Amino acid sequence: MNRSVNRSMKMLLVGLLAATSLCGGCIIAGNEGGHSHKHSHPNYEQRTPVLRHVVLFSFKEGTSRAQVRKIENAFSALPSKIPQIHDFEWGTDVSVEKQAKGYTHCFLVTFRSTADRDAYLPHEEHEKFRQIVGPHMDQVLVLDYWTK
Repeated sequence: MNRSVNRSMKMLLVGLLAATSLCGGCIIAGNEGGHSHKHSHPNYEQRTPVLRHVVLFSFKEGTSRAQVRKIENAFSALPSKIPQIHDFEWGTDVSVEKQAKGYTHCFLVTFRSTADRDAYLPHEEHEKFRQIVGPHMDQVLVLDYWTK
C-alpha cells in the first residue's frame, strides 16, 4: 500500500510539473477562470511606463566618417548635459532585412514624463546638437511612444 501511495504521489508530482511547464507563464490567481497569464517572455517584467524618443538619421552623400563620428559623440554627450534624459542608447543599422530606407543611425532617448521630453526639445544643448547634425542630415525620422 505504501508503494502505491508513493507511486501515486510521484505521478501526481510529475503531472503537476508537466502542467506547469505546458502552462508557460500561468499562475493560479483565484479569479473566476482560475488562471492569470503573465507575459510568456522570460525577460519580461512589469515596469513603470517611460516615454521613448526614437530618432533615425541618414546622412548626406559626402559626409565624412569623421563628421559622422562628431555627430555620434555630440548626441551621446547629451545625457550628461540634459538632466531630463533618463536613459540613452544608440546604434547603427545591422538589419539583414534591407528595409532601412537609407537610415543608418538610431538613437533612443528615454524620458520619465512628457514634461521631461518637452524640456529637452528646446534645451540649449539639444539646439547646439541640432546645429552640428543639421548640415549633414539627409533624412530624419522621429517617433515618440509610451512603453506598454
